[in-house]
Amino acid sequence: MSAPPADEAPSSLPWRDSLKVYLEPASLRMLALGFSAGLPLLLVLGTLSFRLREAGIDRTTIGFLSWVGLAYGFKWVWAPLVDRMPVPPLTTWLGRRRGWLLLAQAAVIVGLVGMASNDPRNGLPPLVWCALLVAFGSATQDIALDAFRIESAITRKQAALAASYQTGYRLAMIWAGAGVLWVAAWAEVAGVAGYQDAAWKTAYLVMAASMAVGVVTVLLSPEPVRLAQSQPKNAAEWLQSVLVEPFADFIRRYRWQAALILSLIAVYRISDVVMGIMANAFYVDLGFTKDEVATVSKIYGVVMTLAGAFVGGMLSMRLGVMRVLMLGAVLSAATNLLYAGLVPRGHDLPALILVVSADNLAGGIASAAFIAYLSSLTNVSYSATQYALFSSLMLLLPKFVAGFSGAFVDAYGYSAFFTGTAILGVPVLVLVALASRASQREKARAELAALGQPGALP
Repeated sequence: MSAPPADEAPSSLPWRDSLKVYLEPASLRMLALGFSAGLPLLLVLGTLSFRLREAGIDRTTIGFLSWVGLAYGFKWVWAPLVDRMPVPPLTTWLGRRRGWLLLAQAAVIVGLVGMASNDPRNGLPPLVWCALLVAFGSATQDIALDAFRIESAITRKQAALAASYQTGYRLAMIWAGAGVLWVAAWAEVAGVAGYQDAAWKTAYLVMAASMAVGVVTVLLSPEPVRLAQSQPKNAAEWLQSVLVEPFADFIRRYRWQAALILSLIAVYRISDVVMGIMANAFYVDLGFTKDEVATVSKIYGVVMTLAGAFVGGMLSMRLGVMRVLMLGAVLSAATNLLYAGLVPRGHDLPALILVVSADNLAGGIASAAFIAYLSSLTNVSYSATQYALFSSLMLLLPKFVAGFSGAFVDAYGYSAFFTGTAILGVPVLVLVALASRASQREKARAELAALGQPGALP
């Protein structure tokens, strides 16, 4: 039985050797595939809220439409199929992981083209259905990609792969958040006031074309080598191995700690996710232009995101994941208070630069550590299913709560909203501390058992 993940001892590797791992082919592939994974998310959530608010859609409706993102929270339902079921003829041609990746990327591209073609002022349902296709394809891509990443390197290098993945993911989020605004602003007809749907159509078509980064990487990447697995003899055995065993394996390995671990996963990113739904609507209401928001996110946001991802990855390898997990939780909650400070300042570009920079730095550190933590929990035999369970749980509660964000802002204002999202991060600190203490006790128990002194700890 595997012991629960313990906080690793600081690495004795020189800093130069620690940095070299980022130049290895596996890390570079994860950089590109992370870009492909991060691109769709904001296009059906944050950026879409900017577009809808500019089109005159009310904040309450925008908040509830964010429930499109719940597709990410339920991806564990079909993760077992992605983990074990082939996709003919793609699996024969590319292998199981790459076959599913290519199919999912195709769904994202088709959905983005559909979103480009529908004007929200003419009715929201067609746009919402296309957004659902993007979310479903994106969630499926995440399932296959998480397994691809976990199976592509040994445990010691998972933090570096997580940091590379997170860097690509965050770069894509900047491109899908700032870049799409930049393209839409560039495509606008000068002198025409108000919402211009043709400009947004151009921007979303550019985003669909940007998925080529992931498609090309999938086609050029090797299929990871998987451990040999016994083949089920009948349908009952197949259902047992695909649907039941991945979850039973997790419970067997972590026993009573499973509830604590799952609780931590469920709330770790709640501050950021709930706040993020209203961020772009907030910028519109403060009078920031698409160019201003794009420039701040593209320049300062990219720099601080890269810094945060690499700092998080390096610190996780050297200091241990749990310590950096706590640091990320503190920073993520604290930076939300900076947004509350923007409310009385109004259209203040330097203040926006400071807030976005701090928020991206904190998010990069927290995400790199959190991905490494989730990766350490999986059994490689069920990597896609178990990681999908963890990453789905990570988003399910935050995205559900986020659906009420627009109604909350309408009722109480932005200051109370951002302060409330910071307060949501307090339980996270308690859960990280409890999980860290529990893993240390299990490590000590395992060491005593190895020395022939079982039961020395209560």
